[in-house]
Amino acid sequence: MFDLLNFFDIQSSSMSGLSIADHSRDAFLELKRKKGHRYVVFKIDEKKKEVVVEKTGTPAESYDDFVAALPGNDCRFAVYDYDFVTCDNCQKSKIFFFAWSPSTSRIRSKMLYATSKENFKQELDGVHYEIQATDPSEMDLEVLKDRAH
Repeated sequence: MFDLLNFFDIQSSSMSGLSIADHSRDAFLELKRKKGHRYVVFKIDEKKKEVVVEKTGTPAESYDDFVAALPGNDCRFAVYDYDFVTCDNCQKSKIFFFAWSPSTSRIRSKMLYATSKENFKQELDGVHYEIQATDPSEMDLEVLKDRAH
């Protein structure tokens, strides 16, 4: 059952009270500028009240590896560097931001991530597209292809 007092507690402690760990910014810049990561999965550490890096993927990892890195029953933020070739045969790259909120995750977690998303995303300068997903089918590779091309 939905706890209204808990909801307001979450609202008041949302991103206004959260900080972004330096290593989270660094991991994103490593993905964006140096292509050092294929993806970065971020987690909100409620005890520390900050967004931290949970996992990074090497440039050789696939999109399937990225999807497998997301927990099946908890929310996460993530970025994925999608490489593709245009119809003009040009190599391109687009960064996708994911707000992963599976339907099986706790309501508290869903609210915390939902209220923190915009402020966190603003810290990631260089994101091209956003995908909100509650189920892996909502973030199928075809979705990325359609958006990027």
